Amino acid sequence: MTIWQFLISTHADGLLGYLVVILTISVFNLFWFRKIEHYPPAKKKPAVSVLIPARNEEANIAACLETVLEQDYPILEILVLDDQSTDRTAEIVRQYCQQDSRLALIEGKPLPAGWLGKHWACQQLAEQSRGELLLFLDADTRLQPQAVRYAINTLLQEAVNLLSVVPKEIVKSWGERLIQPFFLWAVYTVLPLGIANKVQLEWLTFTIGQFMLFDRRAYFAIGGHAAVRNDAVDDLALGRRTVQHGFRWWLADGTSQVECRMYHSLKQVIEGFSKNYFAAFRYNLVSYGFVFTWLTLVYWEPLIVLLLNGAGVGVDYFPTQKALLAVGLSLLIWILVYARLKFPVFLAVFYPFTILSNSLIAVRSFYLTLKGTSTWKDRRMERPKIRFF
Repeated sequence: MTIWQFLISTHADGLLGYLVVILTISVFNLFWFRKIEHYPPAKKKPAVSVLIPARNEEANIAACLETVLEQDYPILEILVLDDQSTDRTAEIVRQYCQQDSRLALIEGKPLPAGWLGKHWACQQLAEQSRGELLLFLDADTRLQPQAVRYAINTLLQEAVNLLSVVPKEIVKSWGERLIQPFFLWAVYTVLPLGIANKVQLEWLTFTIGQFMLFDRRAYFAIGGHAAVRNDAVDDLALGRRTVQHGFRWWLADGTSQVECRMYHSLKQVIEGFSKNYFAAFRYNLVSYGFVFTWLTLVYWEPLIVLLLNGAGVGVDYFPTQKALLAVGLSLLIWILVYARLKFPVFLAVFYPFTILSNSLIAVRSFYLTLKGTSTWKDRRMERPKIRFF
């Protein structure tokens, strides 16, 4: 038997084995992925600086500030940096500053060469803050009144230097519904959180920029945003640097306390993920191509096999029973993860289209990177160096 014949004969079993593995990880993560409100109250009450970069956020900033100002945490400093906005962002923030002395507006300095805009804004915020803990929030993030308190309980109980929480991602348009849940689904199914917490390896980290709580000392020790100034996925890069420098990281469930609507249209979803996907793989072409090719194969091949078998075109290497089992396992995994992350569960039945649309965006992300035409917030991103391995 040739190697090719062996691969063909074991292909269906290998695909089923992969599905069993990620189902197992997903089930264990039900227990490892702990909600921030389930941690015991901390005795310490360190001062916290809430840091919000804002560029043309007039549609979001008021709602964000209202939920931050409603926090019941006693020692809170709130800083908003207006990053060269051309809309009413700064005007709206000033109105809230007049109502609450804990809030201050910072006028952002011009963007230096070699920096991405948000990274420069976050670095300025951190340098002007005074808190022992630094909480970076996106302007489209919303908090429940005890979210900050619960997050601090979690950080102190887990004895970590960086805590990121997974928010409830709001998806309303069909573009958001079909595309956006993918990246959290992908992380949840392949990242065994219990193991990641114990071993603290940089390639087993995942952080979300919508809510990142740093120990101030650790943030500046790893170089802050200055160290990742031109990295398109600064949140992932900061998580990796945290572990590389000997500090501890953790990811917790904030879906009951934090929510965010990242995008509001199909166009925004495509643009946002086109910026991030290739960068998330550190521009490694081989691993990037393999992952999206494999996922497309895993979730489309069994369906195609069933259609062909139903049409009388036999597919000998992939029996109908195994194809049915693969589809059943796939649907179970998607339902389980969507329910845990509070996405509408009915969307799980559309998983083949979620995979396909994200794979197409992955191709677009590679193409835009190769051309050097990726943009974000109306600013051109530098063309990175693409690696094959």
